[in-house]
Amino acid sequence: MEDKEKTDTTSDFSSKGRRSFLKLALAISVIAAVGGISSIVRSISAPAQSQVSSGTTSTETGSNGFPKTLVASLSSLQVNQPIYFNYPLGDEPNILVKLGVAVTDGVGPNSDIVAYSQICQHLGCLYAFQAKGSSPKCNSSYTAAGPIGYCCCHGSVYDFANDAKVLSGPAPHPVPRVVLDVDSSGNIYAVGMSGVNIYGHPNGDLQG
Repeated sequence: MEDKEKTDTTSDFSSKGRRSFLKLALAISVIAAVGGISSIVRSISAPAQSQVSSGTTSTETGSNGFPKTLVASLSSLQVNQPIYFNYPLGDEPNILVKLGVAVTDGVGPNSDIVAYSQICQHLGCLYAFQAKGSSPKCNSSYTAAGPIGYCCCHGSVYDFANDAKVLSGPAPHPVPRVVLDVDSSGNIYAVGMSGVNIYGHPNGDLQG
């Protein structure tokens, strides 16, 4: 009888141990999932970034205290071939593109180079650049009437030729513009941000 009681007690402790372990494993899984949500949301519509500029930050500062970061050179750009770079923080992606047509606030000899935050103002997904006449991979029925940013998460469309104005979709605001400067050697620098705040920085703490 005593041996049976010991066996029952040991079995009960073993069952409790298994239940505790399963609860702990479930809690860890939930925490890991929550921590990864923001990364999943921001990458779900991200294009393959074949041209990525790591950038070189100067000791100088740009406008309003922002860092001055080398992004590209005029000679490296091709029309409608975007370059991706992080600015003003190391994990804040942006798109720079030579549009081939002069636009307001465009820089370079032809006033056709612009750059914008790549983070959609709706829910923080990463959108892709689409040249005029092209279609996003996620929506072959849509044809860009001009150079745009198209977010595959929920269909927000930004007009790259008109200060990233929202053309359609749920985005409440245009994406912020990256202020660019071109020096006498043809180097293109990011020197600031303008417009609304970058998504995820409601207080305007763009420099961390």
